[in-house]
Amino acid sequence: MTKHQTILQNIFWVIVLADITGNALNIPILHYAAKPLLMPALIILAFTAIQATRGKNIILTALFFSWMGDLFLMFENTNPPFFIFGLASFLATHILYIIYFAGFKNNRVSLLKKQPLLIVAVLLYGASLVWLLFPKLGNLKIPVLVYATVICTMQLYSTHAFNKVNKKAARLFLSGALLFVLSDSVLAINKFHLPFAAAGAIIMLTYCAAQYNIVCGFIKQNMHDKS
Repeated sequence: MTKHQTILQNIFWVIVLADITGNALNIPILHYAAKPLLMPALIILAFTAIQATRGKNIILTALFFSWMGDLFLMFENTNPPFFIFGLASFLATHILYIIYFAGFKNNRVSLLKKQPLLIVAVLLYGASLVWLLFPKLGNLKIPVLVYATVICTMQLYSTHAFNKVNKKAARLFLSGALLFVLSDSVLAINKFHLPFAAAGAIIMLTYCAAQYNIVCGFIKQNMHDKS
């Protein structure tokens, strides 16, 4: 990792801390100033770390849609339709990550073929979460069902890619996907089932760690490909 990349990573985590602090201590100006900077910081990290390479445009576009999702969800309390816009933005992010993970093709056997029970575990988790939330989703039943299907698919594709990339990238991709599922699960439970005080901090910490890990995995994999 270069000095330039280390500085950008540190800046990102300072922004994360500022956003979580703004939420925890009820300092709206800190939250509204920090949250819109999260994804741009990762976009700059990904853009400057790697020159033209496979998947770069996919990763950058996914981060852009995540940035849009962040902006929409910042104002969902005063503009309820923004929740759907945010959901759609993150749906696009996950579809792009699926395309990225699916693009790793070589002769190594997929982890899902070696451990097919992982497929069952992911599908059971997604079905259980939707079952828990379903009675309280109202007219959002179909959008949430579609979203849950897509994010579980993203998790499965990150697992599929595990044996097809270098070990460091594999761990980062898989942990990033798991953290994204965790973040969205906590968000859904807090919004539709059982709100709790620490939800905001947990959601943002796991979400930021998820995106960070995927971006770092992208960098590690491309450094490996060029070595």
